[in-house]
Amino acid sequence: MSSQWSSGENPERIALLTDSCADLSEELRRDKPIFVLPLKIRCRDGEFSDGVDFFAADVYDRLEAGELPKTSLPDGGTVKDTFDQITAAGYQKVIAIHLSSGLSGTYNMVRLQGESRDDLEVAVFDSLSGSLGVGMMMLQVWEDIRAGISFAELKERRVPQLIANTFPFFSVDTLEYLQKGGRIGKVTALAGMVLNIKPVVGFAPDGQLSSVAKVRGRKAVQGKLLELLEGHAAGHRRYNLAVAHGGAPAEMAELREKLKERFPDYEHLWPGEMDATLSVYIGSGVLGAAIQVLD
Repeated sequence: MSSQWSSGENPERIALLTDSCADLSEELRRDKPIFVLPLKIRCRDGEFSDGVDFFAADVYDRLEAGELPKTSLPDGGTVKDTFDQITAAGYQKVIAIHLSSGLSGTYNMVRLQGESRDDLEVAVFDSLSGSLGVGMMMLQVWEDIRAGISFAELKERRVPQLIANTFPFFSVDTLEYLQKGGRIGKVTALAGMVLNIKPVVGFAPDGQLSSVAKVRGRKAVQGKLLELLEGHAAGHRRYNLAVAHGGAPAEMAELREKLKERFPDYEHLWPGEMDATLSVYIGSGVLGAAIQVLD
């Protein structure tokens, strides 16, 4: 990874740090100085690391079998080791963007450890978002570094701007796991199973999950996601898009084509797959889309 800054693309030797809830595949991280802290998943038969030895498909199997795994923060030792790795790879500065503090204590834990480092200049941000929202922020920051934006500019202006202008939405098939896991936030509990109502969820300004729309039946989900993105694209010329799924790859491929058609001027269209941590709370059959306004 240290070759990233010697290539001239990254003269300030900036590393990027996030957690496994950013839903960044190995492919999307390739050749980028992105370090990922795995959150922990506790099951009946032991503790696993999200994205390392436990994935969304494993969660769906557990839920199907009637087990509800528990999630927890990365341990302090892993955070320290990751900062050590960043230093060892030759980086001098870190931009860290983490899962919403409304859902997890990861941001706070990393912030405290980052403040105690003498060998690195660390700027840690609360994304107030999750999943593909965080992933998009990470990928765009790397584009910005390659375009010559300085660490000071990223810290003071650019990252806060991306946090304020990244809008992820996703539809969940059932609210059962959000309720059981105590993460329902501002999402209204519905008699959705009976009425075949599918809630579309986003993030409130405080980073809690929030119900933004309700549609009847899965077929209506994609149209609603496009409509929500359109509302945020209005009047803007520069934007990135992202799509994500949890156990619904065919629908994501379909939605991706619709996004290309509806928003042909996008700069990037990134795909994502739900991580194990968030899958504990939202189950399978998840479809998501996001827009990130750049102008």
